[in-house]
Amino acid sequence: MTAFVNVSVLPMDGQTSNGLNVLNNQTVLVSGDRILSVSDTETTGIPEGAILIDGEGQYLMPGFGEMHGHIPPLSQGKQQVNDTLFLYLSNGVTTVRGMLGSPGQLQLREDAKADERLSPTLYLAGPSFNGNSISSPNEAEESVTTQVMEGWDLLKVHPGLTRAEYDAMALQAKRLEIDFGGHVPEEVGLIHSLVAGQRTLDHLDGFIAYLDGFSNLISDDEFREIARKTKNAGVGVVPTSALWKTLIGAGNLEILNQYDELKYIRAETVQNWRDRIGFLTEGDPQIHEQNRLKLLKILQEEGVEILFGTDAPQLFSVPGFSIHREIDAMEEAGLTNRDILISGTSAIGAYFKDVDRFGTVAPNMRADLILLENNPLDDLDNLQSPAGVMVRGIWLPREDIEAELAEIEARARP
Repeated sequence: MTAFVNVSVLPMDGQTSNGLNVLNNQTVLVSGDRILSVSDTETTGIPEGAILIDGEGQYLMPGFGEMHGHIPPLSQGKQQVNDTLFLYLSNGVTTVRGMLGSPGQLQLREDAKADERLSPTLYLAGPSFNGNSISSPNEAEESVTTQVMEGWDLLKVHPGLTRAEYDAMALQAKRLEIDFGGHVPEEVGLIHSLVAGQRTLDHLDGFIAYLDGFSNLISDDEFREIARKTKNAGVGVVPTSALWKTLIGAGNLEILNQYDELKYIRAETVQNWRDRIGFLTEGDPQIHEQNRLKLLKILQEEGVEILFGTDAPQLFSVPGFSIHREIDAMEEAGLTNRDILISGTSAIGAYFKDVDRFGTVAPNMRADLILLENNPLDDLDNLQSPAGVMVRGIWLPREDIEAELAEIEARARP
Protein backbone atom coordinates (compact mmCIF):
# COMPACT_ATOMS: atom_id res chain seq x y z
CA MET A 1 0.00 0.00 0.00
CA THR A 2 1.08 3.58 -0.72
CA ALA A 3 -0.02 6.71 1.15
CA PHE A 4 0.30 10.26 -0.22
CA VAL A 5 0.18 12.25 3.02
CA ASN A 6 -0.86 15.87 3.59
CA VAL A 7 -1.19 16.60 -0.11
CA SER A 8 -3.48 19.00 -1.96
CA VAL A 9 -5.70 17.02 -4.33
CA LEU A 10 -7.16 18.08 -7.67
CA PRO A 11 -9.87 15.44 -8.04
CA MET A 12 -10.95 16.70 -11.49
CA ASP A 13 -14.38 15.25 -10.80
CA GLY A 14 -16.33 18.51 -10.83
CA GLN A 15 -17.98 17.63 -7.55
CA THR A 16 -16.26 19.92 -5.05
CA SER A 17 -17.94 23.14 -4.06
CA ASN A 18 -15.02 25.53 -4.19
CA GLY A 19 -14.23 27.00 -7.58
CA LEU A 20 -10.60 25.93 -7.63
CA ASN A 21 -11.52 22.26 -7.24
CA VAL A 22 -8.70 21.67 -4.73
CA LEU A 23 -8.92 19.59 -1.55
CA ASN A 24 -6.21 20.57 0.92
CA ASN A 25 -4.51 18.48 3.64
CA GLN A 26 -5.54 15.13 2.21
CA THR A 27 -4.23 11.60 2.50
CA VAL A 28 -4.67 9.40 -0.56
CA LEU A 29 -4.33 5.66 0.03
CA VAL A 30 -3.49 3.37 -2.88
CA SER A 31 -3.78 -0.41 -2.75
CA GLY A 32 -2.71 -2.43 -5.77
CA ASP A 33 -3.77 -0.57 -8.90
CA ARG A 34 -6.68 1.26 -7.22
CA ILE A 35 -7.20 4.37 -5.14
CA LEU A 36 -8.55 3.13 -1.82
CA SER A 37 -9.53 6.42 -0.20
CA VAL A 38 -9.18 10.21 -0.31
CA SER A 39 -9.72 11.79 3.09
CA ASP A 40 -8.57 14.43 5.56
CA THR A 41 -5.05 13.74 6.85
CA GLU A 42 -5.95 14.55 10.45
CA THR A 43 -8.60 11.83 10.58
CA THR A 44 -6.99 9.19 8.36
CA GLY A 45 -5.09 6.29 9.81
CA ILE A 46 -2.12 5.01 7.83
CA PRO A 47 -1.99 1.20 7.63
CA GLU A 48 1.14 -0.36 9.05
CA GLY A 49 3.76 -1.04 6.40
CA ALA A 50 2.41 1.48 3.91
CA ILE A 51 4.95 3.34 1.77
CA LEU A 52 4.69 7.02 2.73
CA ILE A 53 5.04 9.84 0.19
CA ASP A 54 5.19 13.26 1.79
CA GLY A 55 2.90 15.56 -0.18
CA GLU A 56 3.39 18.66 1.96
CA GLY A 57 3.02 21.72 -0.28
CA GLN A 58 2.46 19.56 -3.37
CA TYR A 59 -0.50 18.78 -5.63
CA LEU A 60 -1.85 15.39 -6.67
CA MET A 61 -3.93 15.06 -9.83
CA PRO A 62 -5.01 12.28 -12.20
CA GLY A 63 -2.61 11.01 -14.83
CA PHE A 64 -2.96 12.45 -18.32
CA GLY A 65 -4.40 10.60 -21.28
CA GLU A 66 -3.12 10.67 -24.85
CA MET A 67 -6.06 10.02 -27.18
CA HIS A 68 -4.08 9.97 -30.40
CA GLY A 69 -0.73 8.38 -29.70
CA HIS A 70 1.42 5.87 -31.52
CA ILE A 71 3.44 2.89 -30.38
CA PRO A 72 6.45 1.94 -32.55
CA PRO A 73 6.07 -1.33 -34.43
CA LEU A 74 7.69 -4.15 -32.49
CA SER A 75 9.95 -4.63 -35.52
CA GLN A 76 11.87 -1.55 -34.30
CA GLY A 77 13.08 -3.58 -31.34
CA LYS A 78 12.16 -4.00 -27.69
CA GLN A 79 14.36 -1.15 -26.50
CA GLN A 80 12.86 1.41 -28.86
CA VAL A 81 9.35 0.39 -27.82
CA ASN A 82 10.24 0.53 -24.13
CA ASP A 83 11.86 3.95 -24.52
CA THR A 84 8.76 5.34 -26.25
CA LEU A 85 6.47 3.98 -23.54
CA PHE A 86 8.67 5.49 -20.83
CA LEU A 87 8.77 8.89 -22.52
CA TYR A 88 4.98 8.97 -22.20
CA LEU A 89 5.16 8.07 -18.51
CA SER A 90 7.94 10.55 -17.75
CA ASN A 91 5.50 13.43 -18.25
CA GLY A 92 2.54 11.84 -16.52
CA VAL A 93 0.83 10.26 -19.54
CA THR A 94 -0.61 7.12 -17.98
CA THR A 95 -3.15 6.18 -20.67
CA VAL A 96 -2.55 6.03 -24.44
CA ARG A 97 -5.10 5.33 -27.14
CA GLY A 98 -2.81 3.95 -29.84
CA MET A 99 -4.11 4.88 -33.26
CA LEU A 100 -2.31 2.55 -35.67
CA GLY A 101 -2.19 -1.14 -34.90
CA SER A 102 0.63 -3.44 -35.94
CA PRO A 103 1.66 -7.04 -35.22
CA GLY A 104 2.49 -7.75 -31.59
CA GLN A 105 0.77 -4.73 -30.11
CA LEU A 106 -2.07 -6.71 -28.59
CA GLN A 107 0.41 -8.72 -26.56
CA LEU A 108 2.13 -5.47 -25.62
CA ARG A 109 -1.22 -4.18 -24.34
CA GLU A 110 -1.67 -7.28 -22.21
CA ASP A 111 1.92 -7.10 -20.91
CA ALA A 112 1.29 -3.51 -19.81
CA LYS A 113 -1.99 -4.42 -18.15
CA ALA A 114 -0.24 -7.20 -16.21
CA ASP A 115 2.67 -4.88 -15.27
CA GLU A 116 5.08 -7.13 -17.14
CA ARG A 117 6.28 -4.06 -19.04
CA LEU A 118 6.50 -0.50 -17.68
CA SER A 119 3.97 1.30 -19.81
CA PRO A 120 0.89 3.47 -19.83
CA THR A 121 -2.35 1.54 -20.01
CA LEU A 122 -2.95 0.98 -23.72
CA TYR A 123 -6.17 0.97 -25.74
CA LEU A 124 -5.35 0.09 -29.32
CA ALA A 125 -6.84 0.67 -32.74
CA GLY A 126 -6.23 -2.04 -35.26
CA PRO A 127 -4.52 -1.66 -38.64
CA SER A 128 -5.82 1.29 -40.62
CA PHE A 129 -8.87 1.34 -42.85
CA ASN A 130 -7.67 3.35 -45.86
CA GLY A 131 -7.65 3.50 -49.62
CA ASN A 132 -4.77 1.03 -49.85
CA SER A 133 -5.85 -1.51 -47.22
CA ILE A 134 -9.52 -1.72 -48.27
CA SER A 135 -10.64 -2.30 -51.86
CA SER A 136 -14.36 -3.08 -51.54
CA PRO A 137 -17.31 -2.84 -49.15
CA ASN A 138 -17.12 -6.59 -48.55
CA GLU A 139 -13.46 -6.31 -47.59
CA ALA A 140 -14.28 -3.44 -45.22
CA GLU A 141 -16.96 -5.53 -43.51
CA GLU A 142 -14.68 -8.56 -43.26
CA SER A 143 -11.84 -6.45 -41.83
CA VAL A 144 -14.11 -5.16 -39.06
CA THR A 145 -15.05 -8.73 -38.16
CA THR A 146 -11.42 -9.80 -38.17
CA GLN A 147 -10.27 -6.93 -35.96
CA VAL A 148 -13.07 -7.56 -33.47
CA MET A 149 -12.15 -11.25 -33.29
CA GLU A 150 -8.48 -10.35 -32.80
CA GLY A 151 -9.38 -8.12 -29.86
CA TRP A 152 -8.57 -4.58 -31.00
CA ASP A 153 -10.26 -1.82 -28.98
CA LEU A 154 -11.36 0.38 -31.89
CA LEU A 155 -11.01 0.87 -35.63
CA LYS A 156 -8.78 3.52 -37.22
CA VAL A 157 -10.09 5.50 -40.21
CA HIS A 158 -7.57 7.01 -42.63
CA PRO A 159 -8.18 8.92 -45.88
CA GLY A 160 -8.94 7.08 -49.11
CA LEU A 161 -12.01 5.02 -48.26
CA THR A 162 -14.91 5.28 -50.65
CA ARG A 163 -18.27 6.13 -49.17
CA ALA A 164 -19.52 2.60 -49.83
CA GLU A 165 -16.49 1.11 -48.07
CA TYR A 166 -16.85 3.51 -45.15
CA ASP A 167 -20.55 2.72 -44.79
CA ALA A 168 -19.89 -1.02 -44.83
CA MET A 169 -17.26 -0.54 -42.11
CA ALA A 170 -19.55 1.69 -40.04
CA LEU A 171 -22.53 -0.66 -40.28
CA GLN A 172 -20.51 -3.72 -39.28
CA ALA A 173 -18.85 -1.76 -36.48
CA LYS A 174 -22.30 -0.90 -35.14
CA ARG A 175 -23.40 -4.53 -35.36
CA LEU A 176 -20.32 -5.75 -33.51
CA GLU A 177 -20.26 -2.81 -31.07
CA ILE A 178 -16.80 -1.44 -31.76
CA ASP A 179 -15.98 2.26 -32.07
CA PHE A 180 -14.19 3.82 -35.01
CA GLY A 181 -12.36 7.12 -35.18
CA GLY A 182 -9.71 9.16 -36.93
CA HIS A 183 -9.84 11.08 -40.20
CA VAL A 184 -12.79 11.90 -42.45
CA PRO A 185 -12.23 10.42 -45.93
CA GLU A 186 -12.84 12.97 -48.68
CA GLU A 187 -15.61 11.01 -50.38
CA VAL A 188 -17.37 10.51 -47.03
CA GLY A 189 -17.44 14.10 -45.81
CA LEU A 190 -17.90 15.50 -42.33
CA ILE A 191 -21.69 15.48 -42.12
CA HIS A 192 -21.95 11.86 -43.20
CA SER A 193 -19.30 10.83 -40.66
CA LEU A 194 -21.40 12.43 -37.91
CA VAL A 195 -24.52 10.59 -39.04
CA ALA A 196 -22.63 7.30 -39.41
CA GLY A 197 -21.54 7.37 -35.77
CA GLN A 198 -17.80 7.95 -36.04
CA ARG A 199 -16.81 8.16 -32.38
CA THR A 200 -14.00 10.72 -32.69
CA LEU A 201 -12.86 13.18 -35.32
CA ASP A 202 -9.12 13.57 -35.00
CA HIS A 203 -6.94 16.51 -36.12
CA LEU A 204 -9.79 18.91 -37.09
CA ASP A 205 -8.92 18.44 -40.76
CA GLY A 206 -12.40 17.12 -41.57
CA PHE A 207 -13.94 20.34 -40.25
CA ILE A 208 -11.57 22.56 -42.19
CA ALA A 209 -12.19 20.65 -45.41
CA TYR A 210 -15.98 20.79 -44.94
CA LEU A 211 -15.91 24.57 -44.43
CA ASP A 212 -13.31 25.21 -47.16
CA GLY A 213 -11.07 26.74 -44.52
CA PHE A 214 -7.65 26.00 -45.98
CA SER A 215 -7.41 29.44 -47.59
CA ASN A 216 -10.58 31.24 -46.51
CA LEU A 217 -11.34 32.65 -43.09
CA ILE A 218 -14.47 31.04 -41.67
CA SER A 219 -17.08 33.00 -39.75
CA ASP A 220 -18.02 32.27 -36.15
CA ASP A 221 -21.58 31.44 -37.24
CA GLU A 222 -20.37 28.75 -39.64
CA PHE A 223 -18.17 27.24 -36.94
CA ARG A 224 -20.99 27.30 -34.39
CA GLU A 225 -23.40 25.59 -36.74
CA ILE A 226 -21.07 22.63 -37.33
CA ALA A 227 -20.02 22.57 -33.66
CA ARG A 228 -23.65 22.17 -32.62
CA LYS A 229 -24.16 19.36 -35.12
CA THR A 230 -21.07 17.64 -33.70
CA LYS A 231 -22.35 18.06 -30.16
CA ASN A 232 -25.79 16.71 -31.09
CA ALA A 233 -24.20 13.70 -32.78
CA GLY A 234 -22.28 12.83 -29.60
CA VAL A 235 -18.96 12.84 -31.45
CA GLY A 236 -15.71 13.70 -29.69
CA VAL A 237 -12.86 15.76 -31.12
CA VAL A 238 -9.13 15.11 -30.68
CA PRO A 239 -7.45 18.35 -31.85
CA THR A 240 -3.68 17.49 -32.10
CA SER A 241 -3.24 21.22 -32.71
CA ALA A 242 0.49 21.62 -32.09
CA LEU A 243 1.48 18.88 -34.53
CA TRP A 244 -0.79 20.12 -37.27
CA LYS A 245 0.61 23.61 -36.96
CA THR A 246 3.93 22.02 -37.95
CA LEU A 247 2.43 19.81 -40.65
CA ILE A 248 0.80 22.71 -42.48
CA GLY A 249 3.90 24.90 -42.26
CA ALA A 250 2.59 27.43 -39.75
CA GLY A 251 5.27 26.61 -37.17
CA ASN A 252 8.63 28.31 -36.69
CA LEU A 253 11.50 25.95 -37.57
CA GLU A 254 13.99 27.92 -35.49
CA ILE A 255 11.81 27.47 -32.39
CA LEU A 256 11.09 23.81 -33.18
CA ASN A 257 14.80 23.07 -33.47
CA GLN A 258 15.32 24.40 -29.95
CA TYR A 259 12.95 21.91 -28.29
CA ASP A 260 15.01 20.36 -25.50
CA GLU A 261 13.15 17.04 -25.73
CA LEU A 262 14.64 16.34 -29.17
CA LYS A 263 17.66 14.94 -27.31
CA TYR A 264 15.60 11.79 -26.65
CA ILE A 265 15.06 11.16 -30.37
CA ARG A 266 17.63 9.75 -32.76
CA ALA A 267 19.35 12.36 -34.92
CA GLU A 268 18.26 10.76 -38.21
CA THR A 269 14.64 10.85 -37.08
CA VAL A 270 14.87 14.52 -36.14
CA GLN A 271 16.40 15.31 -39.54
CA ASN A 272 13.55 13.48 -41.23
CA TRP A 273 11.15 15.63 -39.24
CA ARG A 274 12.90 18.79 -40.43
CA ASP A 275 12.62 17.66 -44.03
CA ARG A 276 8.88 17.09 -43.73
CA ILE A 277 7.79 20.39 -42.14
CA GLY A 278 4.86 21.84 -44.06
CA PHE A 279 4.35 18.78 -46.27
CA LEU A 280 0.58 19.35 -46.10
CA THR A 281 0.69 22.18 -48.61
CA GLU A 282 -2.98 22.79 -49.37
CA GLY A 283 -4.05 26.40 -48.89
CA ASP A 284 -2.55 29.24 -46.87
CA PRO A 285 -0.91 27.92 -43.67
CA GLN A 286 -1.57 31.07 -41.64
CA ILE A 287 -5.26 31.25 -42.54
CA HIS A 288 -5.58 27.50 -42.00
CA GLU A 289 -4.05 27.88 -38.53
CA GLN A 290 -6.31 30.83 -37.63
CA ASN A 291 -9.33 28.75 -38.56
CA ARG A 292 -8.13 25.79 -36.49
CA LEU A 293 -7.65 27.94 -33.39
CA LYS A 294 -11.03 29.61 -33.73
CA LEU A 295 -12.72 26.26 -34.40
CA LEU A 296 -11.27 24.65 -31.26
CA LYS A 297 -12.45 27.52 -29.09
CA ILE A 298 -15.97 27.38 -30.50
CA LEU A 299 -16.12 23.60 -30.17
CA GLN A 300 -15.31 24.04 -26.49
CA GLU A 301 -17.86 26.83 -26.04
CA GLU A 302 -20.57 24.69 -27.63
CA GLY A 303 -19.92 21.79 -25.28
CA VAL A 304 -18.36 19.37 -27.76
CA GLU A 305 -16.40 16.55 -26.11
CA ILE A 306 -12.74 17.66 -26.37
CA LEU A 307 -10.30 14.78 -25.83
CA PHE A 308 -6.63 15.59 -25.37
CA GLY A 309 -4.25 14.17 -27.97
CA THR A 310 -0.97 15.03 -29.67
CA ASP A 311 -0.31 12.34 -32.34
CA ALA A 312 3.13 11.61 -30.88
CA PRO A 313 5.63 10.51 -31.99
CA GLN A 314 5.47 12.66 -35.09
CA LEU A 315 7.18 15.81 -36.37
CA PHE A 316 8.69 17.51 -33.31
CA SER A 317 6.04 15.79 -31.19
CA VAL A 318 8.01 13.73 -28.66
CA PRO A 319 5.92 11.28 -26.58
CA GLY A 320 5.01 12.70 -23.18
CA PHE A 321 6.73 16.01 -23.76
CA SER A 322 4.28 16.71 -26.56
CA ILE A 323 1.51 17.33 -24.03
CA HIS A 324 3.17 20.63 -23.08
CA ARG A 325 3.28 21.74 -26.73
CA GLU A 326 -0.38 20.79 -27.14
CA ILE A 327 -1.28 22.67 -23.96
CA ASP A 328 0.37 25.78 -25.38
CA ALA A 329 -1.68 25.45 -28.57
CA MET A 330 -4.92 24.97 -26.64
CA GLU A 331 -4.12 28.03 -24.53
CA GLU A 332 -3.49 30.00 -27.73
CA ALA A 333 -6.96 28.98 -28.89
CA GLY A 334 -8.41 30.46 -25.69
CA LEU A 335 -9.22 27.35 -23.65
CA THR A 336 -8.93 27.79 -19.89
CA ASN A 337 -6.59 25.84 -17.63
CA ARG A 338 -9.58 23.92 -16.31
CA ASP A 339 -10.84 23.11 -19.83
CA ILE A 340 -7.45 21.72 -20.81
CA LEU A 341 -6.95 19.67 -17.66
CA ILE A 342 -10.42 18.16 -17.98
CA SER A 343 -9.75 17.24 -21.62
CA GLY A 344 -6.69 15.27 -20.54
CA THR A 345 -8.10 13.59 -17.43
CA SER A 346 -11.78 13.20 -16.53
CA ALA A 347 -13.01 13.57 -20.12
CA ILE A 348 -10.83 10.66 -21.19
CA GLY A 349 -11.92 8.65 -18.17
CA ALA A 350 -15.54 9.27 -19.17
CA TYR A 351 -14.77 8.13 -22.73
CA PHE A 352 -13.49 4.79 -21.40
CA LYS A 353 -16.04 4.45 -18.59
CA ASP A 354 -17.40 1.18 -19.98
CA VAL A 355 -14.02 -0.58 -19.78
CA ASP A 356 -12.36 0.86 -16.64
CA ARG A 357 -12.54 3.65 -14.08
CA PHE A 358 -9.84 6.34 -14.13
CA GLY A 359 -9.32 10.02 -14.84
CA THR A 360 -10.23 11.38 -11.40
CA VAL A 361 -8.73 11.13 -7.91
CA ALA A 362 -11.45 9.20 -6.08
CA PRO A 363 -11.96 5.80 -4.45
CA ASN A 364 -11.99 2.76 -6.77
CA MET A 365 -10.38 4.72 -9.60
CA ARG A 366 -7.28 3.31 -11.26
CA ALA A 367 -4.25 4.65 -9.42
CA ASP A 368 -2.86 6.81 -12.24
CA LEU A 369 -1.53 9.97 -10.59
CA ILE A 370 0.83 12.91 -11.06
CA LEU A 371 2.49 14.62 -8.08
CA LEU A 372 3.40 18.26 -8.80
CA GLU A 373 5.33 20.93 -6.94
CA ASN A 374 2.78 23.64 -7.81
CA ASN A 375 -0.88 23.95 -8.76
CA PRO A 376 -1.49 23.44 -12.52
CA LEU A 377 -4.77 25.32 -12.29
CA ASP A 378 -2.67 28.44 -11.63
CA ASP A 379 -0.18 27.76 -14.43
CA LEU A 380 -0.15 24.75 -16.73
CA ASP A 381 3.65 24.98 -16.96
CA ASN A 382 3.55 23.45 -13.49
CA LEU A 383 2.84 20.13 -15.20
CA GLN A 384 6.41 20.02 -16.43
CA SER A 385 8.95 17.92 -14.49
CA PRO A 386 6.52 16.21 -12.10
CA ALA A 387 7.80 15.22 -8.66
CA GLY A 388 6.60 11.72 -9.46
CA VAL A 389 4.18 9.68 -11.52
CA MET A 390 2.08 6.68 -10.52
CA VAL A 391 0.75 4.28 -13.15
CA ARG A 392 -1.60 1.49 -12.03
CA GLY A 393 -0.21 1.86 -8.49
CA ILE A 394 3.47 1.75 -9.55
CA TRP A 395 5.32 4.76 -8.17
CA LEU A 396 8.02 6.48 -10.24
CA PRO A 397 9.77 9.21 -8.22
CA ARG A 398 11.46 12.09 -10.01
CA GLU A 399 14.97 10.72 -9.47
CA ASP A 400 14.07 7.44 -11.17
CA ILE A 401 12.44 9.28 -14.06
CA GLU A 402 15.51 11.46 -14.56
CA ALA A 403 17.84 8.45 -14.44
CA GLU A 404 15.89 6.61 -17.12
CA LEU A 405 15.61 9.73 -19.29
CA ALA A 406 19.39 10.09 -19.13
CA GLU A 407 19.75 6.54 -20.42
CA ILE A 408 17.27 7.18 -23.24
CA GLU A 409 19.21 10.30 -24.20
CA ALA A 410 22.44 8.32 -24.28
CA ARG A 411 20.88 5.65 -26.51
CA ALA A 412 19.61 8.35 -28.88
CA ARG A 413 23.16 9.74 -29.26
CA PRO A 414 25.39 6.63 -29.43
